[in-house]
Amino acid sequence: MDKDELRLAVVQMNSGDDRDANLDKAASLIARAAEDEGADLIVVPEFFNIPYVFQWRDYGHIDRAEPADGPSIRLLRDLARKHGVGLITAIFEEEAAGLYYDTAFFIERDGSIVGKYRKTHPAAVASLEKIYFRFGSHYPVVSMLGWKVGAIICYDTFFPESARCVALNGAELIAVPFAAPPVEAWRAMMTTRAFENGVWFAPANKCGVEGDWRFGGQSMIVDPRGGVQAEAGSDDDAVIATEISRDAVFQARREKPMFRDRRPDLYRAITSPTEDLVGSR
Repeated sequence: MDKDELRLAVVQMNSGDDRDANLDKAASLIARAAEDEGADLIVVPEFFNIPYVFQWRDYGHIDRAEPADGPSIRLLRDLARKHGVGLITAIFEEEAAGLYYDTAFFIERDGSIVGKYRKTHPAAVASLEKIYFRFGSHYPVVSMLGWKVGAIICYDTFFPESARCVALNGAELIAVPFAAPPVEAWRAMMTTRAFENGVWFAPANKCGVEGDWRFGGQSMIVDPRGGVQAEAGSDDDAVIATEISRDAVFQARREKPMFRDRRPDLYRAITSPTEDLVGSR
């Protein structure tokens, strides 16, 4: 494989109450991506192994959290080795008793975990994620299959600073595990994040009904100019795939040199507490 080119796949799926059944389904979709689509790297939705329990105020659901050496990540590491693919997904991770995160794992094709990213913006509008897990605090970029790869998770995408930080840290591809209901500006947001950072952008969403929520699907792969190269429907499990190239990142950033033209000296409003900016009323 030419490391400047990569076949990227995105899995879209619905998850039920039975973890083992979810793992079996994920294994089948990953096999489809690897064997039928010839994928080198596969992105799997957020919380693929459990239903979206964060819609309910029931702290008993912490029992669904797993450590990094739990059954879900063990399975993905085995699948990475079996199929010779890289895998990225996010689970409800138990770091220690009483300490939980929404964590994306970067798994190389030899099954090794080469990095983690922890969601920096747990949601608390319709969902109740902030009750269940703590926020992450940095935006790592790792080497996978010869590419510089980063991740943000679901609600992080609503904050353009998140994707920008990952891109500034060197990412050529940003994987985005999602568990989101239909979003009005979904397609516009995904294409904009890719375009404004000159990166490949790969949101992998859940679909169908889980509990009281219907998820939006529409997983996609977006190129560095904001063009949608592959897209799933709204309702059903799916695998989408396309060839991605590092040259597309290089050319997009040459044509639109937004990193050159940034003015971080002017952006105090982004990093200052609100009260420091608006003053007293």
